[in-house]
Amino acid sequence: MNNGQLILIPNLLGGDDTSIIAPQVKEIALNLKHYIVESEKSARRYLKKLDRSVDIDAIIWHVLPRPKGKFKSRMDRNEMMEMLMEATMGGKIGLISDAGCPAIADPGSMLVAEAHRQGIDVVPLPGPCSITMALMGSGMNGQSFTFHGYLPIDKYERQQAIRRIEGKAKKEYAAQIFMETPYRNQHLLNDILAVAHPDSKLCIATNISLPDQQIVTLHVKEWKNMKPDIHKKPSVFVLGK
Repeated sequence: MNNGQLILIPNLLGGDDTSIIAPQVKEIALNLKHYIVESEKSARRYLKKLDRSVDIDAIIWHVLPRPKGKFKSRMDRNEMMEMLMEATMGGKIGLISDAGCPAIADPGSMLVAEAHRQGIDVVPLPGPCSITMALMGSGMNGQSFTFHGYLPIDKYERQQAIRRIEGKAKKEYAAQIFMETPYRNQHLLNDILAVAHPDSKLCIATNISLPDQQIVTLHVKEWKNMKPDIHKKPSVFVLGK
């Protein structure tokens, strides 16, 4: 019995240049007739960027319910099962997040877990991922690393988290990756510079894959002398020894 496929379609990280999306990925994405998306408006716009002639209105859309908090709450299994019904009947259904690869720092991971429980084939397609691209460009340890997601919003808790992360980087000689909502980037950077050891290395990867991309690794003490303006600019931080 064909249990269908859940196909994970990578999105752009921003901008309009679709040349970074592989031709095979474009072909698959444009031929799917059922989609589960983080935002229908964003997904429609993305497919139109891939090919303006695509018949958007012929696609059946399902929108992922947003869990409370930073992707910590579980979605309702009945909702997920309903959205996966097309795939369980032997069809193919795509999953698109608002940016980058689905299920990485993204609520789509819970849908993928449900697909596995239902015996649906999960097919991830390659594409831009700011987390791995930041690590690649950082020059830090690519053999051992940890992604921490978003750090706490509270200033005291955030600074404590930075201290723990830095300690892990030194103890394990492992790259530590984390990120923040763009409008809080500057606050996070200020806290890193306030509590991290001056000799620790910090990579700030901003606007990855876009024309104004900047990926720079310096010691914390060097960043203090040339603090960049990253307010409202999508950024990934990598802290290491």
